[in-house]
Amino acid sequence: MRIVKIVSTMSELIAAHTKLQPHDADWLHLLVGDWQLISDLAFADLVLWVPTTAGTFIAVAQCRPSTGATVHYDDIVGSVVPDGSKAELEHALKSREIRRTREPRWFGTYAVREDTIPVVHNGHAIAVLVRQTNLGSGRTPSRLELNYVEAADELLSMIAAGDFPTPDGAAGSRRGAPRVGDGLIRLNPEGEVLYASPNALSCFHRLGVMGALVGDSLVEVVTALVEHKVPVDESMPLVLLGKAAWRTEIEARGVNLSLRAVPLMDVAGRRSGAVVLCRDVSDLRRRERELITKDATIREIHHRVKNNLQTVAALLRLQARRMTTPEARAALEEAMRRVSTIALVHDSLSQNIDERVEFDAMVGRVLRLAADVAAADIPVRTVTHGKFGSVPAEAATALALVLTELVTNAVEHGLAVVGGGTVEVSVEHTNAGLHIVVSDDGRGMPDDGPGGGLGTQIVSTLVANELRGSITWNPRAGGGTEVHMDVPLDDD
Repeated sequence: MRIVKIVSTMSELIAAHTKLQPHDADWLHLLVGDWQLISDLAFADLVLWVPTTAGTFIAVAQCRPSTGATVHYDDIVGSVVPDGSKAELEHALKSREIRRTREPRWFGTYAVREDTIPVVHNGHAIAVLVRQTNLGSGRTPSRLELNYVEAADELLSMIAAGDFPTPDGAAGSRRGAPRVGDGLIRLNPEGEVLYASPNALSCFHRLGVMGALVGDSLVEVVTALVEHKVPVDESMPLVLLGKAAWRTEIEARGVNLSLRAVPLMDVAGRRSGAVVLCRDVSDLRRRERELITKDATIREIHHRVKNNLQTVAALLRLQARRMTTPEARAALEEAMRRVSTIALVHDSLSQNIDERVEFDAMVGRVLRLAADVAAADIPVRTVTHGKFGSVPAEAATALALVLTELVTNAVEHGLAVVGGGTVEVSVEHTNAGLHIVVSDDGRGMPDDGPGGGLGTQIVSTLVANELRGSITWNPRAGGGTEVHMDVPLDDD
């Protein structure tokens, strides 16, 4: 089997080697997104072959069953069909008929039965699906296996008729989605149970259903169990009757069942029944509720911390007003500003479900707070350039305090001397994290550097120890000061 140039995705293979229209390629993606169901029901490998511009076929996707032995232990995606199989694929594509090879093919020591199924979309065959069944077991199939294979045959017939996959079906990655091995029920067109696998019976027995289910109307059985106080999904009756290709969930007696219906159609396009997959997701839902409770508790803690910090800031403000010594009043006001900055971070965390802060929404409040407190009598304008984005909680507090101190120092020691001005905060994302520049058009930095005041010490300590970054102070071209910071951030 010849391998063409390796391309990483199904979309790239289709674009590079075929003339399929975008809507046909989307149909194939929809099929591949839901064909694990068919592979598991058929106990077979599935390979999707697409005709190429070179007059042959290329494998753009494959699927292995989780219910039986695979045929292909190595990936064959990107390979060109062998010459001996090309005629079968061409015949299936032209005739739009399902074909089964008369003689099995041998793969080493085991035989493989192959079926070719045309993939039809909008009345045209656009690809060929090959079902390859490993015949190595050689035993009589059980009742479960017979029902699985019959359901697979019906779905494959729907593919050849253009009725599967269902465009509005539930093939997405919703948590708790049932699989074939979790439990399977076959329904007739009236919604009565024709067969229930042992795992499906176990699921419904935990729900409170007694008996074998066969011959019962599934919707009537479930309706009798649903508790009146529990909210019911509006789509549940349609799923239980097998009329809608969707998912629903049932809750009764502390048990949660996730159900997915796959309606089946006959060759005339009439509904011939349905396959209903079921899975007990009680433990999954319990863990989700625990996580929701923990998230709510963490948010409440942040909210209370914010309230307590605001109380402390208010007490510091009151104490500052009673001070007669300017130095003492200034020290208390700076402490009040720092506490208020930390409170803003906790306020943001109390509104999120994860431990991250949308820093851009908060940085404006931080800068205004710092400028207003430091510049009561002079005009000061704060401007930001760029976006901080989402910042981890462990870095948000330190970063907010650093920006507060830098803006305050710029106002008090730079702009206050010249009677006002502008403080600019610029942020740029780099491979290592954030590059931040805080600049002002004030007096400028003294010749001996930024000095060793409390604000400078706080900034240097936080950048080095909490943010694990670096910081430098430089004169600004045209007058003023520029502070450059490089802050590594973890994006996990």
